[in-house]
Amino acid sequence: MGAAERVTMVEADDGCRLWTSASGDGEALVCCHGGPGLWDMFGDFGGLLGDLATVHRWDQRGCGRSERRGPYSLATSVADLDAVRRRLGLDRIALLGHSWGAQLALRYALDHPARVSGLVYLSGVGLGWAWRRDFERAFRERLGAGRARFLALRKLKAERGRTDAEELEAAVLQWSVEFVDPGRATELAERMATPWFVINEECNRTINDELKREWREPDLEAACRALEVPTLILDGAEDIRPRWAVDSLERALPRVTRVRIDGAGHLPWMEAPDPFRAAIQGFLSRVD
Repeated sequence: MGAAERVTMVEADDGCRLWTSASGDGEALVCCHGGPGLWDMFGDFGGLLGDLATVHRWDQRGCGRSERRGPYSLATSVADLDAVRRRLGLDRIALLGHSWGAQLALRYALDHPARVSGLVYLSGVGLGWAWRRDFERAFRERLGAGRARFLALRKLKAERGRTDAEELEAAVLQWSVEFVDPGRATELAERMATPWFVINEECNRTINDELKREWREPDLEAACRALEVPTLILDGAEDIRPRWAVDSLERALPRVTRVRIDGAGHLPWMEAPDPFRAAIQGFLSRVD
């Protein structure tokens, strides 16, 4: 924890204790991490964005440093995010959501548009589920020589469960495909896994099952057409999740800018920090 980082435990509506961190100066930028079931991996943001905004990070319920208990649902996640906003004492916040966190941030903006000054939709997967087949094919291709060990670890999990060391190894292998440069992929995936917490698979399974049932493109497109919140769609150009999956969201939003960062995958702030910072700076300068 850096000297300038301020850590607070926030109580959700049902008393669940949520870990939050604040660093930097300026207007609030609240960041929603990916998963579901993972934890905040925006540790670089304090140094990267801290002179542009006060960066507020948090671990979603059941994840990382937050209290490990449910219930797990999209609605509960939205309510928890609103509890964080209230704890900050702010009527309106800028939101940044990454991957699954982009879905959460978008849902929050749709439900509470008056409480959101701007939305950064970072490395999201769009409004439907047609992207999954292309993603799974690209995942296998980029895993390359690591595929045999990844499958062996998957088999261990099914047969006897994995040790914590094996869980960490499997996560690093899986996350290494998120990066473009194979020479740095393992190093960057290990940074993602530091600090290491147990992945909350119940949270992951429950929320993903809900999204597969209810996150439907036609209804979401109609809602997005009415959303007047300024939005930045920010992509790594070489993310293995197909970027065409986000096209319908871009078309639906009335106040949208889209930026693609070359030479970056799913976590562009780690591979291309300067273009990432420039995109965030340009967007925040236009947000009221």
